[in-house]
Amino acid sequence: MKDILIIGANGFTGRQILNDLSQQSKYKVTGSSLHADVQPANAANYRFIETDIRDFATTRQLFEAIRPDVVINNSALSVPDYCELHQEEAYQMNVTAVEQLAHLCEAYGSRFIHLSTDFVFDGEAMQLYTEEHTPAPVNYYGSTKWKGEEKVAGICSNYAIVRVAIVYGKTLPGQHGNIVELVIKRLQEGKEIRVVADQWRTPTHVEDVSQGVSLLVESNANGIFHICGNDCLSIAEVALLVAQSMGADQSLIHPVTTDEMNEATPRPRFSGMSIEKAQSLLGYSPRSMEAGIKQIIGELNRPKV
Repeated sequence: MKDILIIGANGFTGRQILNDLSQQSKYKVTGSSLHADVQPANAANYRFIETDIRDFATTRQLFEAIRPDVVINNSALSVPDYCELHQEEAYQMNVTAVEQLAHLCEAYGSRFIHLSTDFVFDGEAMQLYTEEHTPAPVNYYGSTKWKGEEKVAGICSNYAIVRVAIVYGKTLPGQHGNIVELVIKRLQEGKEIRVVADQWRTPTHVEDVSQGVSLLVESNANGIFHICGNDCLSIAEVALLVAQSMGADQSLIHPVTTDEMNEATPRPRFSGMSIEKAQSLLGYSPRSMEAGIKQIIGELNRPKV
């Protein structure tokens, strides 16, 4: 039985991974987050320990108590606009805390699976990025995530860096929403939506991220893996696909350019990522964007018991 520690287990992606892995009897799972468990009713399948990973002494106590075989880090300060204005806080969470986790994983012999982002790329290539492309972030958030990746690769002898992009799915109460849920909600309310038409991503269903991470828990492969969707779409195309899947009024969606959006923080124009490595080495197989959207619509429309 493997002891697995999931850090950032209250977050959208972390909670999905926690729920999925804790259902498997071959794992003994511990969730950890800065705050109390958001779903304590599920605690029969895992234990939960509040921990501030920025505090090295406290985090070391967590490792000593669990002695994990695998550590999965989902925690991050991930809002680009916030990171741009709070750079010291972003560095502490996305670089310093990650470096400390990497040292502890190496000291305790733990495999370190660290989640990163497509925002490490500048978007100038205008082609699907592979794991071999050199990062060149255009904002501070992306810069800190790249530095975090470098810390993991430089310290750990057993690790996997998982880059994800626009993770979407049905959220739990109290969790941050995502592009698909936001578009569904606004269309249901009959509200207009302005979305960029010249920024392309490879959106990823949250269950597919969990699938990829689960495969890496059992793999011995080291290095970077792109765990994302197989459809490269602009943000506007995502919104239009949501409207089509709902049978909603597509005229409510207004595609605009990045310049017209006048965003405070720059984003890469193109950060679509290739999943060929994950497909060939891990057997990773994500659902299509259309299938993922229809799944969310079904879940949101399901009668509450």
